[in-house]
Amino acid sequence: MSERPGTISQIGQIAIPVKSLDRAIAFYRDALGLRLLFQAPPQMAFFACGSVRLLLGVAESGDDEHRSSLIYFRVGDIEKAWAELVSKGVEFTERPRMVAKMPDHELWLASFLDSEGNTLALMDEKR
Repeated sequence: MSERPGTISQIGQIAIPVKSLDRAIAFYRDALGLRLLFQAPPQMAFFACGSVRLLLGVAESGDDEHRSSLIYFRVGDIEKAWAELVSKGVEFTERPRMVAKMPDHELWLASFLDSEGNTLALMDEKR
């Protein structure tokens, strides 16, 4: 079945507001291990996360209260990913925990903060 023109079919890019571009680049590259695609100094940096591109952008003046939407990063082993990120200094607001038991898998989540105070999460669908 082909997509209708103009139909939303996938996420192409997610923008995350940041206060310090250098600090945010270090967090997403070094702590999370995402691949830096390119920078558009002085206000933007772009990362690859699978088929989705993350745009880190310095918030416009007066827009400091804006925070990002919650982004869930899929991982294959949430306990291992959690331990690795903790060892890199990532601040978690909760440990990995099962939040739902489905007929064919369990949904596990663990929330953490990025360098700019945005809440993000790991997710694992355990079979």
